[in-house]
Amino acid sequence: MSRNQIVGVGMDYSPMSKLAVRWAVENFVNIGDRFVVIHVSSKFDHPQKNLWENSGSPLIPLDEFKEMNVSKHYGVNKDQEILDMLDTASKTRKVIVFFKIYWGDPRLKLCEAVEDLKLNSLVVGSRGLGVLKRECQRLHSHTCNLPGDSG
Repeated sequence: MSRNQIVGVGMDYSPMSKLAVRWAVENFVNIGDRFVVIHVSSKFDHPQKNLWENSGSPLIPLDEFKEMNVSKHYGVNKDQEILDMLDTASKTRKVIVFFKIYWGDPRLKLCEAVEDLKLNSLVVGSRGLGVLKRECQRLHSHTCNLPGDSG
């Protein structure tokens, strides 16, 4: 029995976050899954920030995101490579793709997105760090306590 899941990917358009999207599309999502590209903007001067500061933007379907002027509406630039990859996934693997934009501290907003969007999984890039550096950084950073976590 297949269960449709909601997979989120943290996107800052760095090479590592692009690899995270590619990996998730190629290895993780299944037919009918929902795939949410989460972008957190730290630009605090954008006009839409006042409207969507607390909850983030509405979910933006892939087709709408491709056509709209997201730079004007949300202060985010489109990446054609990512759009092509997601368009292919939506057609060949029947993945339902959305975009969501938050404003604020990326660590905190990604944690909020897990709960707000009821994500089954969150995929993020490694920011170019090796295994040892990522582990050291993990040990010294803030953690996300999700509902049901004991720690």
